[in-house]
Amino acid sequence: MTICIHNGIVLTGLTSNDQRSAVLIEDSKVKDTFSEERFEKMTFGPDVRLIDAKGNYIMPGLIDTHIHGFKGHGTDTCTTEGILQMSKDLAQYGVTAFNPTMYPSSTEDMKAKLKTIVAAMGHEEGAKIMGVHLEGPFISPERLGVQRPETVKLPDIKLFDELWDAAEGHIVNMTVAPELKGMRELALHCIEKGVILQAGHTNAQYENIVEGIQVGILHSTHFFNAMSQLHHRNPGAVGAILIHPEMSCEIIADGVHVHPDLFKLLSRDKNRAQIVLVTDALTPTEQKGERLFANGEEVVFKDGCFHRKADDVIAGSSLTMKKAIKNIVQYGYPLSDAVKFACVNPARIMKYTHKGIIGPTYDSDIIVMDKQFSIKLVMVEGNIVKNKLEENYETDNKK
Repeated sequence: MTICIHNGIVLTGLTSNDQRSAVLIEDSKVKDTFSEERFEKMTFGPDVRLIDAKGNYIMPGLIDTHIHGFKGHGTDTCTTEGILQMSKDLAQYGVTAFNPTMYPSSTEDMKAKLKTIVAAMGHEEGAKIMGVHLEGPFISPERLGVQRPETVKLPDIKLFDELWDAAEGHIVNMTVAPELKGMRELALHCIEKGVILQAGHTNAQYENIVEGIQVGILHSTHFFNAMSQLHHRNPGAVGAILIHPEMSCEIIADGVHVHPDLFKLLSRDKNRAQIVLVTDALTPTEQKGERLFANGEEVVFKDGCFHRKADDVIAGSSLTMKKAIKNIVQYGYPLSDAVKFACVNPARIMKYTHKGIIGPTYDSDIIVMDKQFSIKLVMVEGNIVKNKLEENYETDNKK
């Protein structure tokens, strides 16, 4: 099907302007973008579906490269049906691609979960599963966050290969602690396989991060959180990531995990191409119910995130990508930067060559969002999975 979404402000991820424009989609790819003035002079046949964006923003689909679960389904309970439902639910919130993120557990449990996720790939009805993010097991026992100490391992190429085989090569990114003994050899092994390595859950000295950069650890996991902090005698992981322009960083923009004013520091010291918005959302995010669970523990929603009910310790994020975009704009970034952080940069860093941008030959992962950050339309590779712009859309689909 050929579709033309017109009469909207197009934020391609590369360029943006305030003039109303149109996007032409053909065979699940972006064919062209052009002004509304040009659109009005064009003639379209009956086989072209025209969709009026009604002056709203037309943007690339959001990409979440670090998310554990959503609306009651996730990698902790991990069923193929649950991961597919997660795909459908995320799409309703503007996410068109994601990396299901796994905490470490026993080797056999991790292998079983990897096989379960891989079984869902190719059967999505919503956001595309790009591959798995392993948040461990090769992390520091001194910077666990809510992870369990018994699941932490020293770098082990044989163990990694077992996980790689179970995932059929679909491990996209992995969080590691660069300071661990044997990490250099493991990092070189992973880089050869194309895995994006992220410094996180790390107690690294500044020099450890520099050594990690040398072997290709160039991204970082939830910047500022679960890593050695900035000190005047040891810049630590935080200082190294700020100092070295080649290092990119995830960040959780929920106003809880990172103080909003730290985004002013980030704006000044980090290149716009090196910032990636993630949710790090836990399974009960946006889930309704009196009792909520994440990673086998009961949690309660409090002060903008989840807390373990047993001891009130922060258990994790409840952020959505559309809320992250809203927050980052409120922190002072223009919306065009937010599109870079949520679409362009994650696609580039994860090497998703045909995603993250609205441009010719790119996948037609497109959303329409209004000025209040409400999602009006979602398209995943040419397939419309949400449409609040056309009143008769649901009726038409039921026929």
